[in-house]
Amino acid sequence: MSIYTLPDLPYDYSALEPAMSGQILELHHGKHHAAYVAGSNATLDALAEARDKGNYAGIVGLEKTLAFNVSGHVLHSIFWENLSPEGGDRPEGELAAAIDEYFGSFEALQAQLSNATKLVQGSGWGVLGYEPLSGRLQVTQVYDHHGNVGVGTTPVLVFDAWEHAYYLQYKNVRPDYVDQLWNLVNWSDVSARFDAARGAK
Repeated sequence: MSIYTLPDLPYDYSALEPAMSGQILELHHGKHHAAYVAGSNATLDALAEARDKGNYAGIVGLEKTLAFNVSGHVLHSIFWENLSPEGGDRPEGELAAAIDEYFGSFEALQAQLSNATKLVQGSGWGVLGYEPLSGRLQVTQVYDHHGNVGVGTTPVLVFDAWEHAYYLQYKNVRPDYVDQLWNLVNWSDVSARFDAARGAK
């Protein structure tokens, strides 16, 4: 029984051009994201088999594989909703006020998140998240699909820095790709995630 499913995109594959080509988006969503969904379900099946047999010799590898694939699925699901053909500009309301409070200005957040994404070593993500114990927004780097984020932090804006997200279009110039992502940010989605994270108990 499949637990995870690939979400439909809220726009056509060509909708984010020219910042993100339709070819890249189709491969990214239909192949890469789909692989994380399949990997999550396959690993859950393998864990069920291990339980049935009482054989936990491979538990460390299975748990790591599950975290990798589920995190990839979650981050990509957020990423698609964080982007919009009508995106860009800057946030308003309480999110804008929180950004000013915790980063000093929108421009300061933009610089920190951009550089966190551009300078990920290898593959990973730049993430703006809400950390509940401090009650504040924080920028973090995610390596591969997990790690280096405070436990309990909720991602509200994620930038994919894996090569499959940009290489066909931007080659090895990740900074140009990251700069273009700001033209696609769906601030209404980011604001809704921020509000939900603050309201979580």
